[in-house]
Amino acid sequence: MIYKVYYQETKKTATQKREQTHSLYIDAESAVAARRTVEQNTPYNIEFIQELDEKHLAYEKENADFKLAEF
Repeated sequence: MIYKVYYQETKKTATQKREQTHSLYIDAESAVAARRTVEQNTPYNIEFIQELDEKHLAYEKENADFKLAEF
């Protein structure tokens, strides 16, 4: 499954700002596995992990920024 992970670049900020939220795409067996992979390989503060269904994935692939993260 492909997951979209919303994150802040650092865990050190006391208050998170929506304007500073970024996202990445990852192929994983589950949301738990996606979270584990991102946490082990980045300093990011994960806000939300969304599983993408076929239609949503097709929409995201039209975006020029779509790229699966590799760790």
